[in-house]
Amino acid sequence: MGDDDQDGIEESGRGPGRRAVFVAGAATALTLGSVTFASAAGQRRQTRTVRGTLPAGSPDFVYVPVDVPAGVRELRVAYAYDRPAVPAGTAGNALDIGLFDERGTALGGRGFRGWSGGARTEFFVRADDATPGYLPGPVRAGTWSIALGPYTVAPQGLAYELTVALEHGEPGAAPVRRYPPERARGRGRAWYRGDCHLHSWYSDGRRTPAEIAALARAAGLDFINSSDHNTHAAHPHWADEAGDDLLILLGEEITTRNGHVVALGTDPGTFVDWRYRARDNRFGEYARQIRRAGGLVVPAHPHATCVGCGWKFGFGEADAVEVWNGPFTADDEVALAAWDGLLVAAARGGREWLPAMGSSDAHRDPDVVGLPQTVVLADDLTRTAIQDGIRAGRSYLAESRDVSLAFTATGGRGLRAGIGERLRVAPDAPVTVRLEVDGAPGCVPRLVTDEGVLLTGDPLPSGGAGVLQWRTTAAYAAYVRAEVRHPATAPPLPGPPAALTNPIFLGAR
Repeated sequence: MGDDDQDGIEESGRGPGRRAVFVAGAATALTLGSVTFASAAGQRRQTRTVRGTLPAGSPDFVYVPVDVPAGVRELRVAYAYDRPAVPAGTAGNALDIGLFDERGTALGGRGFRGWSGGARTEFFVRADDATPGYLPGPVRAGTWSIALGPYTVAPQGLAYELTVALEHGEPGAAPVRRYPPERARGRGRAWYRGDCHLHSWYSDGRRTPAEIAALARAAGLDFINSSDHNTHAAHPHWADEAGDDLLILLGEEITTRNGHVVALGTDPGTFVDWRYRARDNRFGEYARQIRRAGGLVVPAHPHATCVGCGWKFGFGEADAVEVWNGPFTADDEVALAAWDGLLVAAARGGREWLPAMGSSDAHRDPDVVGLPQTVVLADDLTRTAIQDGIRAGRSYLAESRDVSLAFTATGGRGLRAGIGERLRVAPDAPVTVRLEVDGAPGCVPRLVTDEGVLLTGDPLPSGGAGVLQWRTTAAYAAYVRAEVRHPATAPPLPGPPAALTNPIFLGAR
């Protein structure tokens, strides 16, 4: 066994070839000295351990090169780091980890072999298998890189230990990759329910794809989207869970240090890099990559308060935005208000508008798959039809399968528009807005326009069904959207929603 020290950025450790290299471009990175192995020389297994300390203010990514000789069957990495006590309100240590192979660490991920963030303390890769979150494939000779991501560093610094083990021998056979079909048995043009932000054990979730699929079916969902953090390793493992009754889309939650974005419904095997900040001006490039791969760009929980969660890339590249993430909380209320401000600007400026979505972001028990769900009017239950409906905003958000809505605006001469559509009428022409609700007993329906909440109905009866109707004009309301809220627990703040709709726009523009 070898044993080397790597003492922080100054690199005062004992091993040979120590160097510290700052890499410009993507969020600042640091490359340390290599972990070296001799040729196999008849050995079955070789192990090296290195230690170091990262100071507060460390770069976003620290790469530890590993020189891998020929003839390696399996590469295995284990790591640990200290968690010292810190003052109240001060971030402690949190260290993420991943792996790049001999093709390098350049942005774009050509050498990407996996990422587990902080969810695991060890992982392996070999030709026939890999730890969840990592990609099976041959362990070729060359310089590999362990990627360390100091998510937060305590004032005392972050002391870490890495143990790298190489097992020599013949590689196994590569697994056959299968992916879910892009079509399920639909009902033609209809409303389909889905949850597009879910995490499995292929990142930091605790559920298998089979368990998630079973929960999705139990929640009455028609489609889901795989969105593990910073890895596409789960994609082939969803094939057995799809069926005529459940469409499974493939994607990723790109988890940067300046916000998270869900890639929704990309081509199988698509990996999207996450190693950049807003200041690097890289997001547009990767948003375009998502679209080239057939996916949608959906900023997730844009006003969440966790470190790195707040969205700082703007919405110019977004196809939709997640305004309701899991159980409705204060940051969702802020996201909803901010989205409404975007609607006002779009309506009054004649610009394109950004649809809203809701997803569970479920990771483990007791997280509820399908709380909330996005209910989409689509031509069929296919990848492209669902994406078209989401992109057009023909959707509403509901807390469960029990809640359903019908929301329309009608004008003279038989003119009619539904959710996400425009009713083209003269400014002073009378318009009737009608909201029908089912499955929301005791909830309060209300209509929101670019002027604010303009109509609030009575609480719905115990049966949960009711109608709210309103007459207006395009001059008075540039758009109308509906909310169905539970009773307020802390007036004057509204209660959490049972359902929210995308808007109907009024006027000839």
